[in-house]
Amino acid sequence: MTVHEGKVALVTGGGRGIGESIAERLSQAGAQVAIADLSQSRAQAVADRLGGDALALAVNVADEDAVAAMVASVVERFGRLDYAFNNAGISDTPKRLVDFEAESWHHMIEVNMTSVFYCMKHEIRQFLTQETRDERRGAIVNTSSGAGIIAAPGQPHYTAAKHGVLGLTKVGAQEYGAEGVRVNAICPGVTDTPMVTSSLPKEILDQVLKTMPEGRMGRPDDVAAAAIWLCSDEARWVNGQSLIVDGGGVVR
Repeated sequence: MTVHEGKVALVTGGGRGIGESIAERLSQAGAQVAIADLSQSRAQAVADRLGGDALALAVNVADEDAVAAMVASVVERFGRLDYAFNNAGISDTPKRLVDFEAESWHHMIEVNMTSVFYCMKHEIRQFLTQETRDERRGAIVNTSSGAGIIAAPGQPHYTAAKHGVLGLTKVGAQEYGAEGVRVNAICPGVTDTPMVTSSLPKEILDQVLKTMPEGRMGRPDDVAAAAIWLCSDEARWVNGQSLIVDGGGVVR
């Protein structure tokens, strides 16, 4: 029996990058996986590669009705939900704070923070309807960032959103821990994903890499391993925590 045999997992932003790696690792470990992404084609490509009964869903996580329907679709397909990885997010081209328009601010907050609230709300509601397994109902891992710990210059809206994700994580853990629900967060550093490489100019990436102990970006699989551990039974006494996964770039 593999580590996550019989578990049902939902991964948002699962069509590429860190989310794709999470979905792949979970499937290899025996879980039934739902891959949610803004792009149906990206989600379906991952589901097709995983095979089995992997479920592909096109979802705008900034739309609460779409999030509620996403959770309902997972339960309809698999019967329950055990793990939720709220990973979907966006980045932006760096600018100084006063140069950002309100539209950019609101879009970033909606996609990177409000969506996590929507996902947690409907995932936890589902957890609370389920029978416990070994005194547990479900586990959530939210993707924050190193920018949730320290400021990312040129990204005031991203920094604010990722700090907010950590606040939501702590509230969820405190409010529902006694009911068998754990909520934790991962805080990746600069990771070699399409989102990062398409939004950060090369000169900024080069500057960041000079501060990294190993002189390289993280790999999606580095982060995925930590995220899946947080959902596992091995982390059953870990709740409300923010795990920095960045090779030592942020040491606090």
